[in-house]
Amino acid sequence: MRFAHFIIVTAVIVGHVSAEESVQPAAGDPAEYAPNAMLKTALPEAPKPQHVIDKKFLVVIGALGMAESMRFTTRTLVLDNEKAAGAPWVTSTPPHPPFIAKNALIFAAEWFVTYEIKKGHDWLPGDRVIRKLWWAYPAAMAGLHIRNAVDNINTKDPSMCQVIDCQ
Repeated sequence: MRFAHFIIVTAVIVGHVSAEESVQPAAGDPAEYAPNAMLKTALPEAPKPQHVIDKKFLVVIGALGMAESMRFTTRTLVLDNEKAAGAPWVTSTPPHPPFIAKNALIFAAEWFVTYEIKKGHDWLPGDRVIRKLWWAYPAAMAGLHIRNAVDNINTKDPSMCQVIDCQ
């Protein structure tokens, strides 16, 4: 059965190649070059593909993701520990799936903003300057997320809080 398929495919290919060879103009014939010349002048130049996602982009976005996950983890741990310690301001801890989904949407929005800043736009004046500073937004956001995570880590135990300080 496989041999029959092989013979049929080979026959089709040989027939197609021989049909193309019979239509080819003779060597040195001016008609040989005419379609190629028309084709080159008729087609517009294709735009160069933009390389937006490269190693630098992945490193910067990875650092942003690590900072955001650190903030998310420390905040969750603080809420769990405060609830377990009996802090009156924590009545319940949020369920994890909606919390993860919300933070994943925030990260996706930050990723998309960074991608759009780095991508070139013909209609935007000063685009070259903006594209050179694509890393500024994720770096600033990573700094904010890290600062928030450090503040979460430095949160005091509710039992160590004096009544005057807690009010």
